[in-house]
Formats: sequence, structure tokens, C-alpha cells
Amino acid sequence: METKATLRSARISAQKGRLVADMIRGQPVDKALNTLAFMPKKGAAIIRKLLQSAIANAEHNDGADIDALKVKSVLVERGAFLKRFQARAKGRGNRILKHTCNIYVTVGD
Repeated sequence: METKATLRSARISAQKGRLVADMIRGQPVDKALNTLAFMPKKGAAIIRKLLQSAIANAEHNDGADIDALKVKSVLVERGAFLKRFQARAKGRGNRILKHTCNIYVTVGD
């Protein structure tokens, strides 16, 4: 049995999100939550909240035992860009691309 949780357009780049996702892939959920709680990266707080959502989905929707759950997969894919401009000299403008990503967490037995 597998249960999923999804977060779309998280305001972090996919590369930085993957660094955090690689740390918890395959771990039991209690160990993964503990790892994320003490990791000093921005993506850790985002993925921790999403993992808690996946655990709640598994318990409520599927009636799963929380102690037996493991992190099956964590996918971090590139999302849409937020496009901004910064004023420069002589009426010009530089484009600023603010990266987003889509995060998919799957937990199961």
C-alpha cells in the first residue's frame, strides 16, 4: 500500500530540494522526520511538512500503521519560473528568474 502527498510550486530550486530529498529516501518515517527536523536547510522544513501530510493521508485514508511506514520515494521536479525584472542603467532591465519546484512524496509499508 502506498500513499502520496504533493506540493506544487514550492519556492525553492529543484537542485536544492533534491539535496534534502536524497537524505531521507528509503528511511522509516520517524527517522526521516527526525533527520529533517535538525537539518539547517530551507528545503528541510518544506519537505518535513509534506512528509507529515503524507503520513496523515496514510493514517486517515488508508488506515495504515504509522510505525511500519517508510519513505518509498521523494521526487523533486522543476516547476514554473516566477519572472521578475530588476531596473538597470539607461532604462534597461535585467530578468530575474525565481525558481520553483514540484515535490512528490510517497510513503508505504
